[in-house]
Amino acid sequence: MPDKMAAARSAEWRSVCEKFRRAQYLTDVESKRDPENDPFRSKYKARETLKEIYSIIKSFDSEENDSEDNEAEQLGVDGEPGYRNAHPGDSPAGLRATRLGVTEYFLGVNHVETEELSAGEEHLMNCMKLLDKCLVSRENVSVFIQARNQLGILWAGRDEIEKAQGFLESAESIYIRYMKEDGQPPTDLTEFFVGEEDELSQQERTKRFEMAYTHTLYYLAQVYKNMEQYEKAGRYCHITLQRQLEFDQFVPLDWAINAATLSQYYITKSRYMEARHCLAAASVIAGLAGEVPSEAAAQESTARQEKNSAFFPGNICTFRCMFCVDFHNLRKKDNIGELDVDRQEELKRARRREEEEKEQGRKSTVLFGLSETSDSICALEEKVSCVVPLDFQEARAVFLVGQSHVAEAKEYFQMDGHVTDHIEILQDHSALFSVLSFFEEDLERRCKMHKRRVDMLEPICKDLNAQYYLLICRQLQFELAETYYEMMDLKLALANKQDELDAHTIKKFNHLCNASIKYYQTFLDSIRSPEGKFPEKLEDDVLRPALVAKFRIARLHSRHISSNVPTQLENLSRSLDCYNFVVHYCEENPEARKAVETELELSEEMVSLLPLKIDRLRNKMTSSN
Repeated sequence: MPDKMAAARSAEWRSVCEKFRRAQYLTDVESKRDPENDPFRSKYKARETLKEIYSIIKSFDSEENDSEDNEAEQLGVDGEPGYRNAHPGDSPAGLRATRLGVTEYFLGVNHVETEELSAGEEHLMNCMKLLDKCLVSRENVSVFIQARNQLGILWAGRDEIEKAQGFLESAESIYIRYMKEDGQPPTDLTEFFVGEEDELSQQERTKRFEMAYTHTLYYLAQVYKNMEQYEKAGRYCHITLQRQLEFDQFVPLDWAINAATLSQYYITKSRYMEARHCLAAASVIAGLAGEVPSEAAAQESTARQEKNSAFFPGNICTFRCMFCVDFHNLRKKDNIGELDVDRQEELKRARRREEEEKEQGRKSTVLFGLSETSDSICALEEKVSCVVPLDFQEARAVFLVGQSHVAEAKEYFQMDGHVTDHIEILQDHSALFSVLSFFEEDLERRCKMHKRRVDMLEPICKDLNAQYYLLICRQLQFELAETYYEMMDLKLALANKQDELDAHTIKKFNHLCNASIKYYQTFLDSIRSPEGKFPEKLEDDVLRPALVAKFRIARLHSRHISSNVPTQLENLSRSLDCYNFVVHYCEENPEARKAVETELELSEEMVSLLPLKIDRLRNKMTSSN
C-alpha cells in the first residue's frame, strides 16, 4: 500500500509540475499573441491553472507532510532547520507553506498584470503570511525578496511611497543578511514545480537571484527620487546600472537613456568625472543595440530603435550641461564677465591637486564593469575633460566635442518632422557659444559669437507658430532678448574705451537695444490674455522671467543714446514705468520678492533717482526754449 500511495503521489506531483509549465507558457509566451479585444485571455487561463495547483498542494495529506518534514529537518545546515538542501520536488511539509506562498506570489503577479490591483495585493499579502511561518533559507529567500519587490511596486503605483519603501528596504535587508550568512545560489521560484532533471544550474540560479536584487535596488532608486532623497536615488541608480551590465541583463537603449539621465544628476552636484563616465558609457552601450547577446536585448524589437529619439537629445544636453556649469564660486568677473587672469592661474593649480585626490578615491566606485566595452568608454572619456574649463583653450576643447554631437543630432532630427527636438538642439548649440564667449577676451570676437546665436535662433522664432508651440516660442524670445542684451553690454564696454562715439556706433548700439526690447516685449505679450490684458498675478513658471524682462526693458530704455531731449525724456519715462512695475508688483505680491531680489533692489533705487533726472532734463528743455 505505501508503494501505491507513493506512486500516486509521484504521479500527482508530475501533474502539478506540468500544470505549472503550462501556466508559465501561457503567461510568458502565449499572452503576447492575445488579440487586442481580449488582451488578458492567456493570463486568465494561467490564473485558473495556478488555482488548480494551489488546491492540489493544499490537499496533500498533512500527516504525511509532517512525517516528511521531520526527515527534512535532518538535512539542515549546522543543525539549523531554516537552511535545507532537500530538493523542492520531494515536497516535505516544511516546504509546503513555501510552495503555497510561491503559488500565491504567481497569482498576485497575475492579478497585477491584468490590472486587478486589489486582488493582486491580497494574494501577495497571503504569500507574505505563509512565509512568516518559515525561516529565510536557501529554498525560499528568492520568494521572500520578490514578493516584497512586487508589493513595493504596487504601493508605489498608488503613490503610497512610504509603504513601498518599507517593503523594498525589507527585501534589501533580507538579501544582505542572506549573502552574509549563506551566500550560496538559492532555489529559484520556478524550481518549486519541476523535477530533478529540470533543476537550474548554479550559475543560472545566481543570475536570477542577483537580478531580483537588482530590481529591488532599481525600485528603491525610484522611491528615493519620489521622496526627494536625490543623493540616495543617484547612488542606487548607479549601482543598478553596474549590476545590469555585470549580470548581462539590459536593453542597450534603455540602459543608455538611464545612464545619460543619471549624468544630469551628477552634473547638478558638480561631480563631472561621474557624469562624463555615465555619458561615455551611455554612448557606447547605445551603439550595442541589437548586438548584445543578453536575454533582455534579444527581446528588443525594431520599434524599440525609436528610443534613439529619446537618447540623442539627452546626449547633447549632457555635453551642453557639462560645459555650461555654474562658475560663480570658481572665478571672479566684472559686470560684463571679464576673466581675472591671475585668479584663473591660481584656480588651475588648486584644481589639479583637488582632482588628482578625488580621482584616486572615486574612480573605482563609479566604473561600469563590462570589460569588452571599457576601452571604448575610456576613449570617449578622453575626448573631453571632466574638470571645469578655466581658460579659452580648455573651454574650446569641450566646445568642439559638444558641437560635433550637435552636428550629428541635427542630421538625425531634421526640422521637418522633428520640430521640438530640432529646436532643442539649436538651443544647445546656442548655449555652447554663450559659455565659450565668456572665455574670449576680445570683446568684438565675443560679440560675434553672440551674433552666431542670433543667426541660428531668430529665423526659427519668426517662423514658429506660437499657437502650437507657445512654450518653445517663449524660450526663444527670451533667449534672443538676452542675447541682444549681452551684445548691447559688450558694445557699451567697447564704446567706453572710445573718446567719441561716431554715428555708426550709436546706430548699432541703439539697434541692439531696440532688438532686445522687442523680444522681451514679445515674451511679455505672450503672457497676456486673449483679450490683451496682462495678468494681475503671474504664474510661477513665468514669474521671474516676466519681472526680469520688465527690469531689462527699463535698463535698455535708459541706455538708449539720443541727442534729442524729448526722445531722452520719453525713454527715461518708459524706463521709470518699467522699474515701477517691478516695485509695485512685489509690493502687492510679497512672495515674489525672493525671485528677483537683486533686480528689485536696483529697481527701488532707480525709482527714487530717475524722477530727479527726468526733472533736470525737463528744466533743461524749458530753459533752452
